[in-house]
Amino acid sequence: MLDLLRREGVDGEIISAIEEFRSRHEVAAEAEHRLQESPRFEYYGRDIWEQAATALLCGENLLLVGPKATGKNVLAENLASAFGRPSWDVSFYINTDAASLIGTDTFKNGEVSFRPGPITQCATLGGFGILDEINMAKNESLAVLHATLDFRRVIDVPGYDRIEMHSATRFIATMNYGYAGTRELNEALVSRFAVIEMPPISQENLKKLLKREHPNLKDDWAEQFSGLFQDLRRKCDSAEISTKALDLRGLMCAVELMAHGLNAVDALRMGVVNKAFDPFERKLVEDVIVSRIPADLGRGGLFD
Repeated sequence: MLDLLRREGVDGEIISAIEEFRSRHEVAAEAEHRLQESPRFEYYGRDIWEQAATALLCGENLLLVGPKATGKNVLAENLASAFGRPSWDVSFYINTDAASLIGTDTFKNGEVSFRPGPITQCATLGGFGILDEINMAKNESLAVLHATLDFRRVIDVPGYDRIEMHSATRFIATMNYGYAGTRELNEALVSRFAVIEMPPISQENLKKLLKREHPNLKDDWAEQFSGLFQDLRRKCDSAEISTKALDLRGLMCAVELMAHGLNAVDALRMGVVNKAFDPFERKLVEDVIVSRIPADLGRGGLFD
């Protein structure tokens, strides 16, 4: 991952500081299986890398906010890999409570003992906790994180001891705007994060992503697919279509289907068009695709 930072032109002093951080904080043996040296996807964007890495080096927690398809989870995963830390993924939903985050009592070997939750494990083992869709959880369940996320860096477990956080522990939260089931974060929680507004992926960076996943994809078609995604984004921005078809995962899935022999238009219909359930909207999305992708384009024309 540090090679990626160098290719992206990240400041050399920041990279040196990350290397020093890695050498200063060893990974506990019981957490080694949570290390991910080579994430599936890479995040491209020098400015965001520098902002995020600097905040983490200063001991801050991060809140990554923005619309879908901006790479929030990819960046969070990449940061854990770049810093050489084990990671815990915590998905939030409406029924998330304190016990599911911190831990709860369990009966083991004939006695009641404490079974640590993901937040406690991450805190004690020096991990990076990725708090996915943090604005989908109830505020009262997140209140238990206040002492963990601020300068105190402790977890007080009722009936048990006070848990001090490892010096390498950081938390990276992500949130989308406007999803069903989301809510406003309270000010007390937001104040405990350094906040990064994630920009949309550029056409150039999307082309890089496509070429990394499919090195034999012809440059012209990588350009067309990345341009297609930008066309869809412009239609979303002008409110011609909803964001349902603006699905980066869907586009990547479609190209993967093409690599396995499926016709390009059929693959895009499965990965992108059919994500919109309104017939009129689907027709608009298909029109965008037809303007760039020939109906008879198959694997032979796409890949070397």
